[in-house]
Amino acid sequence: MDEDDEEARPRLRAGEARRSPGRARGAAREQRISDHIRRQQARGAPTRRRDRGLSQQEIVRAAIAVADAEGTDAISMRRIAREVRAGAMSLYWHVTSKEELIDLMLDALEAEIQVPEPTGDWRADLRELARRQRAGMLRHPWAMEFVASRQPSGPNDARNLEVMLSLLAGLGLDARTTVDVLMTVVTYVLGCVLREVQEMRSDRDEAELEAAMTAEEIEAQHAQFREWFSTPGQFPNILRMIDEEVDPDAPETRDERFEFGLDCLLDGIAARLG
Repeated sequence: MDEDDEEARPRLRAGEARRSPGRARGAAREQRISDHIRRQQARGAPTRRRDRGLSQQEIVRAAIAVADAEGTDAISMRRIAREVRAGAMSLYWHVTSKEELIDLMLDALEAEIQVPEPTGDWRADLRELARRQRAGMLRHPWAMEFVASRQPSGPNDARNLEVMLSLLAGLGLDARTTVDVLMTVVTYVLGCVLREVQEMRSDRDEAELEAAMTAEEIEAQHAQFREWFSTPGQFPNILRMIDEEVDPDAPETRDERFEFGLDCLLDGIAARLG
């Protein structure tokens, strides 16, 4: 940076003040670099030649790929710069900070999910909305921590929110009830996806564990599990579930379980709305 450049004061966003001292220092440094780049842009300074082909869209795609594989904790301007094979400073010509990058990532996912246009059948519309959101969050589970915790972050996000509200516009509901209904559906989807992600993680752990065991050892473990619940009179309902071979976490029943819960939810909403 030029020696005569005035050092900018960091502008902390919501939640940043609660960061650890190390993260707060990193955010402050990031803000100084970003402010410097903005001043350079205002002066008409050119980007470095080797980074002229870089685009904001390319940066966002790379960041989403990293988050899908490793979560948002792995996102940093330096890491994404390595992914796109560019200098770290060059990213600030396209994205001002990690916070803005996450906003752009979320807005890109909103474009991918795309809320369905209203058909006049609010139950069918909410069902399709729930299905699309579930599919999108299963592809990008890291996004769950940001759902309903941020204001609309971009044009796709704002467009989806507007369309979501329009799904119930013909029912004569007030704004509060409309929002409550939509948030109930979104919360149900979040809970289902969280459960499914945990099940997938458990399945992987179990598969790794059983890969080191013989068939006899696996069978003995299952028999021990059943025996533990076979104490007369103590666990009759659990034992019935085991005897009928009902696995509450069976991967092949995830879609069915989701639809069953969604039916119950929509029936409840319909009863509440009268």
